[in-house]
Amino acid sequence: MQSVTRLTLLLCAAWAAALLYGEMGAYWAARFSCSWPSSSPSPNNHVKIAVVADPQLMDSTSLGLPPSSIALQAAEFYTDLNMRRSFQSVVLPFKPDVLLFLGDHFDGGPYMSNEEWHESLSRFKHIFSMNEHITNPNIPIYYLSGNHDIGYSAFHKIHPEVISRYEKEFGSRNCQFSVGKVDFVVVDAQTLDGAKESKERSSSWEFVKALSLGNKTNPKVLLTHIPLYRPDNSHCGPHRSSPVINQRVSSAAMDQGITYQNYLSKETSDLLLSLLKPVLVLSGHDHDQCTVVHPTPFGPVTEHTLGTISWQQGNLYPSFMLLSAGPKLPANSTDIELEFVVTLLLLILWPTNGLRSLPYVNSFVSFMRSVAAELFSRTKEKDDEEDGEYEMVWDAEGSMHLVKKAVARIPSTSSDSRSTGRGNVVARPTARKNQPEADSSVLVEMSSEMISEDGGKVPRSSKLKIRRVLQRLFRVIQSIVVIAALNVPLYMMLLFKDWIDR
Repeated sequence: MQSVTRLTLLLCAAWAAALLYGEMGAYWAARFSCSWPSSSPSPNNHVKIAVVADPQLMDSTSLGLPPSSIALQAAEFYTDLNMRRSFQSVVLPFKPDVLLFLGDHFDGGPYMSNEEWHESLSRFKHIFSMNEHITNPNIPIYYLSGNHDIGYSAFHKIHPEVISRYEKEFGSRNCQFSVGKVDFVVVDAQTLDGAKESKERSSSWEFVKALSLGNKTNPKVLLTHIPLYRPDNSHCGPHRSSPVINQRVSSAAMDQGITYQNYLSKETSDLLLSLLKPVLVLSGHDHDQCTVVHPTPFGPVTEHTLGTISWQQGNLYPSFMLLSAGPKLPANSTDIELEFVVTLLLLILWPTNGLRSLPYVNSFVSFMRSVAAELFSRTKEKDDEEDGEYEMVWDAEGSMHLVKKAVARIPSTSSDSRSTGRGNVVARPTARKNQPEADSSVLVEMSSEMISEDGGKVPRSSKLKIRRVLQRLFRVIQSIVVIAALNVPLYMMLLFKDWIDR
């Protein structure tokens, strides 16, 4: 029984360690594996930008479940909690100067009612600590619109209200901002390949053309939710974990715009690059990392497509980007299943008498004890001639143990051995340490059957097997209850530690 207790305590400690690592340690390990990039000998002279893409918060449109569904609420809770932890434990500790979101803040943004949309907006602000003092109010935050926020160009003509709803909360879909001495250009990529008579498409291209005639001294970074065109099966670099998704474009009838596209068209991509001449392009939408180089007349341009920060969207390792832009301007200018199976198997298969009941374990333990005695001389000398009385104790599974009696020694007689019960059973209630091995043994030849009251025979071995199975099952349940009692409160504490606003 002591062996089972030790195993239970060991499993409790293993589960606690696994919970602490999964809920805290894994995020710390990710944080320590990253650092701000800098080619300057003084990295503090750069503006630090943390980039996040495609949170795509789950809603009633994600799984086709009603908003009141417990399954949907549970999925939303754990997905939101994972993103909140990733942001608080990994991104914010880097103390970024600027936060940048590359679009798809919601999953069903164009299709949600106003009530559900504002509920998702509240969750978005909670996940990314916008209601807490942990986010410095002086840190500027910039947003891109994504197809899951406002839809594609064919949708805008039917539901223009989704654009005004988005812009009221997140700002203009086409804008420019400066970080240090770098200009960042935000374009609404969902409208660029729209119908030619669309006013949304016209306003986006007018914005791009106006920028091409403006300041050309500062380098430009192009920000687009939908990646630029790339040939099918393009190599995406070593950081991609999923197969490359090739170009897919769906258009509405009668040239009413795009209903879906993986990348911008080649014509649109070439025109953007020639007009803006960016030194870098950042995009999202693909949910996985991809780095490609676009050849242009003015030189190659690298595009980094950032993976999603949500594991629910297919990225098991939530992604974010650390971007350094510099130099800074003066100060006045503006980062359990396997364990459960192992636990059950150990509890079910662990020997009742501990590891010592396994072959060779006793010999190994005796050998180690003798080595320790020789090294440390801590063994107590015993008198080989000393007699001691031992009592045979039988446990529930039929195993015999010799336990030294604490009473005065009674001289042995020739009647130490006597027959008891039916069958050939020789039981000695006392045994001496230095008697011959044959005398200290117990001969058990029980009959495998017993006579019932009505004269029939009842198998005894089957009853013993059932009893042992029930005892082992009870022991497993008891151990699981102890493990759960110690670890469930720890798990709940870790959950709400990161969920509650600070």
